[in-house]
Amino acid sequence: MARNRNTQGCLLVDHDVSTTPPVLAAELAQAWADIQRHHPELPDLAAPESLIGESSSACGAELSFERLLHEAVHGIAAARGVRDTSRAGRYHNRRFLAIAEELGLEHAEEPHPSSGFSLVRMTSETRRRYRQTAERLHRALKAHVAATATDTKRSFRGPAARHGSSGGGVRVKAVCDCGRNVRVVPSVLAQAPIVCGACKTPFRIAETVAVAS
Repeated sequence: MARNRNTQGCLLVDHDVSTTPPVLAAELAQAWADIQRHHPELPDLAAPESLIGESSSACGAELSFERLLHEAVHGIAAARGVRDTSRAGRYHNRRFLAIAEELGLEHAEEPHPSSGFSLVRMTSETRRRYRQTAERLHRALKAHVAATATDTKRSFRGPAARHGSSGGGVRVKAVCDCGRNVRVVPSVLAQAPIVCGACKTPFRIAETVAVAS
């Protein structure tokens, strides 16, 4: 198999062993290179492994080839010096949509009030163009998710994960050194400390405090 500037000499393997982050990263790099063949101005994907396990409600929560095309739109916008988003990257404007259409994506509805034209979808022609690439990446992602789920069952994830750290709205009790407590979503607490106004110490999830003591 020919090497390209993204894979850094990694040989891709059959999907039944594509379960580790380095192998999945290589598959992501190969898919990115396939997009570059059609859009040469697209910059290299510097760290494909950074997309594994990363989600963004503004760009699409699930990693897929369609999501990769979305990220490629941002890549081309950056290469052109085009500001394609606003509101801290949440709102995708018409400049984003124009480049997305160049890459074979479409947004048939009116822009969303908070995310704009973020939820673009592949056209039927684009699906045909990248069919083999998308299927290969899908197999690698499926194998990786299965392996990760198996590993998770055997590992201790901590109280934040068990109580919904993904931001699903499940609130848990957090306490400070003086004994006051608040109810908070763990993912919100993870973003930055919430400090007690009385004792000036940060609130911590109650179960974590119990284990530490």
